Amino acid sequence: MNFRRRSPGTRILRISTRKVKFCMDKEQWDSLAVIRMERARELLGEAQELLEKNSYKSANNRAFYAIEKCVKALLATEQVEVLTHNGAMKMFNMKFIHSGDGNFTAEDYRKIAKAEQIRNASDYDDFYIASREETRQQVENALYFVEKVEMYLVKK
Repeated sequence: MNFRRRSPGTRILRISTRKVKFCMDKEQWDSLAVIRMERARELLGEAQELLEKNSYKSANNRAFYAIEKCVKALLATEQVEVLTHNGAMKMFNMKFIHSGDGNFTAEDYRKIAKAEQIRNASDYDDFYIASREETRQQVENALYFVEKVEMYLVKK
């Protein structure tokens, strides 16, 4: 749906919800990071199950979203909220790759970008054929990223 078809009240509510996140204190942001990591683990489990069921395109989707939740959890620890995948990638790159402490590398960024590219193909390209090997790699990358972010958050 686009905003023109929504009622004015719905639009106001959505804008107000966004503003609430910007008024949170550090403890609330940290709680948001925990919630996002729990969801990332759940999505990773779904990706693994879908891989075993040979549902490769759906597994690629879930693997990407597990990674995306990890990125958004990291951004929450910096009290940063984004509205798009592209915004999440840009802020992750800025906060954790270029000006970070070295825990995350350009290779991590490339893995995320590749996962997004494969997810887009899996979701939107009618002629895309997802292979078991490619999907297995995506699920492994998601597992790697979930574990890496969990270790980072424990140390922080």
